[in-house]
Amino acid sequence: MKAFASSLILALPFALIGSALAQHSTFTVNPGASKVNMTLKTNHDNVLGSFHIQSGAIQYDNSAHTMAGSVVVAAGSGDTGNQSRDKKMDKDILETQKYTTVTFAPRSYTGNIAPSGDSTIQVTGVITLLGNPHDITIPMQIHIDANNATAKASFPIPYVQWGLKDPSFFVLKAQKEVDIDLNLAGTIAH
Repeated sequence: MKAFASSLILALPFALIGSALAQHSTFTVNPGASKVNMTLKTNHDNVLGSFHIQSGAIQYDNSAHTMAGSVVVAAGSGDTGNQSRDKKMDKDILETQKYTTVTFAPRSYTGNIAPSGDSTIQVTGVITLLGNPHDITIPMQIHIDANNATAKASFPIPYVQWGLKDPSFFVLKAQKEVDIDLNLAGTIAH
């Protein structure tokens, strides 16, 4: 019995270390399976578009609720199905000649990320748009199945308040917020 107790006491620190290390995970985004969709409402109709994810890797610590890394969107990849509108968006609104990417860098989250199945969390981080950082908290739905994962979020960006030009002209009036649907797919490593 004494030997068993000694073995248990010696094994306990190693078990705790293993448990602590298992709290750190990395979500690596597959750009080809991920997308950013946008909806800009106007008084005429809704402008629908999409952007390509360039890269992404997020490290998270489930015990400290911290995150690091980034998701990078190619700013010049915007496609609304109208070449003239897309050129104007690139040149005048997103200024893609100067700012080639839009990034989201998460810092922390509330809620818990389950090791498998579905989780809902609130992610706080920084979106950098036109070179300017903007704090934001985004509700996110996570699904983990073995080593595969998805992260989905829908949120508004107050683009005019954040310094982008208003695309309204003459009788066409656009809302001052654009709705974003972020769909990330990738793998999890522990």
